Amino acid sequence: MKNKEFDSEFDKLLYIMEQLRGPDGCPWDKKQDFYSLKPYIIEEAYEVVEALEEKNMDSLKEELGDLLLQVVFQAQIGKENDIFDIDDIIRAISNKLIRRHPHVFGEKKLDTSQEVKKMWEEIKSQERNNKSKGSLLDNISKVQPALNQAYEVQLKAAEVGFDWDNIEDVIKKIDEEILELKEVLNEKKLDKIEDELGDLLFAVVNLSRFKKINPEIALLRTINKFKNRFKYIEEMVEKEDENINEVSLEKLDSYWDQAKEKNNRRK
Repeated sequence: MKNKEFDSEFDKLLYIMEQLRGPDGCPWDKKQDFYSLKPYIIEEAYEVVEALEEKNMDSLKEELGDLLLQVVFQAQIGKENDIFDIDDIIRAISNKLIRRHPHVFGEKKLDTSQEVKKMWEEIKSQERNNKSKGSLLDNISKVQPALNQAYEVQLKAAEVGFDWDNIEDVIKKIDEEILELKEVLNEKKLDKIEDELGDLLFAVVNLSRFKKINPEIALLRTINKFKNRFKYIEEMVEKEDENINEVSLEKLDSYWDQAKEKNNRRK
């Protein structure tokens, strides 16, 4: 490979993947198929989001490369099975982008992002109709996180007018679901608790949608915030030469408050 020349870094990547899957390649890479790679695709996508949340451009560059690798990996498997190759993938997305942007690649003229969004949904709807006459909600991916699914389900329903009139009604619904959850907690029936907890989460997603906040991203941000504050607790415990399992909750809470205050000062 030392003396081999490539027209682009992308061609080099395709060659590397082909070699990894080749007769003298890597045993692990050769063992993979379309489906065994699913968890890695999800993991890499989330790591891209994490790099964005941290505003770490070096990390973002690396994680985007890891995500691209998953696409190239799938393309190589498709090529080996005479199903599709990387050119087919690129051609499909190029055609879709041209088809869904007639205001850029055609004669249609649109002036606002709202007009673009409306036309985009009309084109997608027509594409769905050409494929099948299923539900408006059928094209929402079932393998993405439940929070994302809830968000997209609500967006689709809202497009046809099935929605709350205002944010005050959404907040009332959240209050109602909290009361219903409290009632079933006393009954100690797990199936009812699960139902009501799900209803509460769904109502909270409605609130995030009204404020145009993706609930998945919001929760990821809170998780990262929790992790950073908990790391501070661990550092303080280690600094005091204590065992975290033996430190009182009151003291742990005080460290938590310190971490929170420290974070607020940075803002």
